[in-house]
Amino acid sequence: MRKLRVAAVQLRSGISPAANRAHAMPFLREAAAAGARLIATPECTMMLDRDKERMLATLSSAQIEQEIKAWGSAAQELGVWLLLGSGSVPAPSGKVFNRSFLFSPDGKIAAQYDKINLFDVKLSGTEQYRESDTFEGGAKAVLTEGPMGAKLGLTICYDVRFAPLYGALARAGAEIIAVPAAFTVPTGQAHWETLLRARAIETHCFVVAPAQGGRHEDGRATWGHSVIIDPWGKVLAKLDHDEPGYIVADCDLDQVAEARAKIPAWAGGNAFDAP
Repeated sequence: MRKLRVAAVQLRSGISPAANRAHAMPFLREAAAAGARLIATPECTMMLDRDKERMLATLSSAQIEQEIKAWGSAAQELGVWLLLGSGSVPAPSGKVFNRSFLFSPDGKIAAQYDKINLFDVKLSGTEQYRESDTFEGGAKAVLTEGPMGAKLGLTICYDVRFAPLYGALARAGAEIIAVPAAFTVPTGQAHWETLLRARAIETHCFVVAPAQGGRHEDGRATWGHSVIIDPWGKVLAKLDHDEPGYIVADCDLDQVAEARAKIPAWAGGNAFDAP
């Protein structure tokens, strides 16, 4: 039995990277003390700020590089694999990448992933988002090896609506797929758990989805409701609210192969490009 204890941390990030890290650290310590060997935080953990000019001014400082090092030090201090759900980093185009960082227990960056699918939507006459105005989309899927040799696929938020990406990760051998997110309240209420359970069921992977929740410093509201789901679509742990906190679940990685043996959907059908 390959049993891995994982944790998803729910946050309410603001515009200060240092303050956001300080806010997250107690939850990281508690999750590590509870035995979690893989801890994941939400999208925009490092900074959630829809004021483009203010965000870019923060990114232009040396503070961001220092923050990334500090998150690596946190992983080393706790002796865990730590997925920083995302932080904004400058792109050559003048925009920024929405980037996940996976730190190994030695504090080094083991993998990173730039969000591919950007959230350009119009939810109502007053609520619309155009991430592409600020962010540069990533170009490739990322599959990496994490604790206990687990194959970990990296995705971010809006990616969850694009099933071919998850199919590619599954075909490449993913056992766990991370979905750090900052879902809006309307889309979260309507689609969040349904989409996550669908991705778990169709890929036969564990899905770990830490979320931002509540009313943020920049005025934005996010759905919260962080969740961990098994390869059969069963919810193993979740937060039924938008307050900061964390959840922990034991993932028996052998269940991935068992689920794929019961319903061998990956034995045929259309192939996807693997990362």
